[in-house]
Amino acid sequence: MNRACVRRVFQHSVQEIDFSGNIAVDAEWLAYLGSFRYLGILKLADCKKVDHSAIWALSGMSMLKELDLSRCSRITDAGIKHIVSIDSLEKLHLSETGLTDNGVMLISALKGLNLLDLGGIHMTDKALRSLQVLTQLEHLDIWGSEITDEGASILKAFTRLRFLNVSWTHVTRLPPLPNMKYLNMSNCTIYSIRGGDSEVHIPLQKFTASAASIVDVDEVFSSIVASSFSFLDMSGCSLSNLYGLQKMKSLEHLDLSLSRVTDDAIEYVANIGMKLRYLSLKNTGITSQAPWFTCVEANSEKILSLPLLEHLIYLESLNLEDAPLSDEVIPPMASFRALKYLYLKSDFLSDPALHALSSASNLIHLGFCGSVLSNSGLLQFVPPAQLHVLDLSGCWVLTEYAISSFRSHHPMIELRHELIQELQPSHIGTSQVRKSRHLPRAKTKVFNSSADSSRHSGIFFMDQRIKYSREKMLEIQDLTQSNSVLHDVQLPPELRRME
Repeated sequence: MNRACVRRVFQHSVQEIDFSGNIAVDAEWLAYLGSFRYLGILKLADCKKVDHSAIWALSGMSMLKELDLSRCSRITDAGIKHIVSIDSLEKLHLSETGLTDNGVMLISALKGLNLLDLGGIHMTDKALRSLQVLTQLEHLDIWGSEITDEGASILKAFTRLRFLNVSWTHVTRLPPLPNMKYLNMSNCTIYSIRGGDSEVHIPLQKFTASAASIVDVDEVFSSIVASSFSFLDMSGCSLSNLYGLQKMKSLEHLDLSLSRVTDDAIEYVANIGMKLRYLSLKNTGITSQAPWFTCVEANSEKILSLPLLEHLIYLESLNLEDAPLSDEVIPPMASFRALKYLYLKSDFLSDPALHALSSASNLIHLGFCGSVLSNSGLLQFVPPAQLHVLDLSGCWVLTEYAISSFRSHHPMIELRHELIQELQPSHIGTSQVRKSRHLPRAKTKVFNSSADSSRHSGIFFMDQRIKYSREKMLEIQDLTQSNSVLHDVQLPPELRRME
């Protein structure tokens, strides 16, 4: 259908058009859209041919409520002159465009805006001050700008503000914003989110402070109304004090990944409350020695339990990737009956840890990456009934035989591993194995395919690597990661690449 037909058929009925990412949309297209007088929402994000001259066709559209020009890099200050003629606009997205302070200041004419996205624009305090007349704003996104504490002080003029993103700016202190629900200060140095007024408490629901430097954690936490606070992302922060966390009884999402949280801080995490559904401790200092693992005696045997976390009965997702956990701490994790997503990655995990998770009845996604899992360990694993994804990336001891066999026995489970690409579907629907050029293989005996298969019904392939200790295999793994090292090292015959 050509453009003329589009106009005749839809110009009196279409209320929303989404051309996001369409590289064909240009000035000619917008000229046709300019006649769509009932159009309420127009999304042109990532349309690289749209420039200031193309926007001219939208001038004066009386019904347009939302315009998205995000990442249209050819939109400049000249284009804003056309946009401000659209008095009906309530939502305007201009992130990562070519605007300067001059263009931003023109936006002050759009008094009806309740959402303004200027992320990635190098605007200054001067431009932000010009926008304080936009008293209807509820959502303001100015990440990556040159705003400082001086400019941020005028944010108190936005009395309806509920969402604020000042990540990657020079802002360290915010004035009291009594209606704030969502705040993003990632990659900022944070002193205060309430202007130092200890009498003010912010009813935050979501706080993202990824890679931020929080000078006074207690001050920040004490600023927040705990009863409404449900989402906290402090990934990549240098944290030494998590005492304030134990007051956050309504938290449902807590991300402490890539932080410096250690075993000593785990008690505060455990005291958060039973509403917690998502917990990430990926790449932290948590170890098997954390106090949440307690040794108890049952039937004359010593086993580990998780008394500190027993009250987290709604925990659905737990990420402990790159935490150096060992086999004995995994069985208690199967006791989380609501757990659906578990992510583990440790060189110290092996067959017993995987087998212990068979009883995690509600698991949907299990990551068991980088472990020393053997072929027999995989084939003897009884997956939980609900399991959809088993990620074994980095389990380098496994061979194509074990992976292919597991997939044949459990076709409904998506198995992830580097060797999956080596498996090719055959014409009869089974899997055939290609020779890998990337990983060392174990030599195996191959039986004559023309022989009677019944003679070998009880025979299976044996991975010769199982006779090596875990420490020896890890030592060999380290050696194989450098070709320069391999020139001078003779691997055992069983670990040499098959030619």
